[in-house]
Amino acid sequence: MTYQSKLEQLEQNKTACRKPSPARERLTALFDEGTFVELDAFLAEDAGVITGCGSIEGDMVYAFSQDVTTLGGAVSKAHADKIARIYDLAVKNGAPVVAIYDSNGAKLTEGPEILASYGKILSASANLSGVVPQIAVVAGSCAGLGAVMAAGSDVVVMAKDASLCFADAQEDDSAEAAMAAGVADLVCEDALEAVRKARDIITMLPLNNLSEAPVWEGTAAPAPASLDNTASAEELLAAVCDADSVLELKAGYAKSACTALASIGGSTVGVIYANGRMGAKSGAKLAGFVRFCDSFNLPVVTFVNVEGFCACGAKTESARAAAKLAHAYADATCPKVTVYTGSAIGAAAVAFAGADLCFAWPTAVISALAPETAVEFFWHDKLKGADDAAKRRSELAEEYAETEASPYAAAKAGMVADIVAPLNTRSALIVALEMLASKRVTRLPKKHTN
Repeated sequence: MTYQSKLEQLEQNKTACRKPSPARERLTALFDEGTFVELDAFLAEDAGVITGCGSIEGDMVYAFSQDVTTLGGAVSKAHADKIARIYDLAVKNGAPVVAIYDSNGAKLTEGPEILASYGKILSASANLSGVVPQIAVVAGSCAGLGAVMAAGSDVVVMAKDASLCFADAQEDDSAEAAMAAGVADLVCEDALEAVRKARDIITMLPLNNLSEAPVWEGTAAPAPASLDNTASAEELLAAVCDADSVLELKAGYAKSACTALASIGGSTVGVIYANGRMGAKSGAKLAGFVRFCDSFNLPVVTFVNVEGFCACGAKTESARAAAKLAHAYADATCPKVTVYTGSAIGAAAVAFAGADLCFAWPTAVISALAPETAVEFFWHDKLKGADDAAKRRSELAEEYAETEASPYAAAKAGMVADIVAPLNTRSALIVALEMLASKRVTRLPKKHTN
């Protein structure tokens, strides 16, 4: 065979490998135009997955996309080897990974080897956790151990018609159910929109745990006419974050806890709005989000309007939720700013206090006990002889909130650094984030927290 014929054969083989498919189309949509480089194309013709790298806004990103048109995207040893190589290259080069899932399951004809293959991928993914961002896109079917792989990512984006199921074939495997269970962070109209959303998320995050988050010119949204502690999460975040920068995650799960990626003054931050009573789900949602932000040193800005932890479930369940939440805040070494906008009662006042700077609105009520309860304990004598005990109790509770539980009392105790007007919150946060931009913390030597 001549040199020219070998070149022609190479081109023919490459053309055969580049056959059109939804998997390839998704990778094309993910990367900057013309930058995708396929890897291991000749490893196995029926591997059922396309792997490679490319750039997103000029930064290197690795990705794999399961090809359901090739043997149903079945996960085989060759399939796993291709994915494991992507993880290996990503950890060596400190680059994010986008995993696009669309497979009908394992290639069961390979027997026990398939379990070892899944184990190899799961181990590689776990090794990357907290080192580089991992974004999962569930574009089609994602079942069994594939669901475990996807759920272990930092952010999970699903297409509306995709399915995610772990073990029970009778369970609701819809994207809506995955969102309600707290597994899916975002649900998009279709697979291509989900891929584009993953691309947007990558542009907001640092490349790895040693890199700085992207910084750009942040423009403020039009200032609202008024802002107070009755504002919804959407209204509050729109008032303090850069225009069109808010990307809420897990919106359909534990709705008393809002978590979002956004930018304030051009810097990417994690934003939390705890509004209402906290429970096990909301506590876990917030703790997980804080750990995610801390992994990549993203500042965490928290707004608190929490009456306390609910008494649902076992009597000790709320105590554990509060402990996990407080632990996440205390353990995180990223910049942290807390703003008390309304109530911060009992454990809620302390759980969110593990911040570098705490601010309060004039409307804040910060107390170890709810004002009504505090009146019974501390001002019971003032209730004696009242003609209308209920009315008098309400009046005393209001007085207690405005005096003993006021933000000024909290500031006097050193719990609050400053009291800011609601409409001045954005400017106060921009200054605070600039103050904390060079924060460095060294922890005691240990494997990890518990």
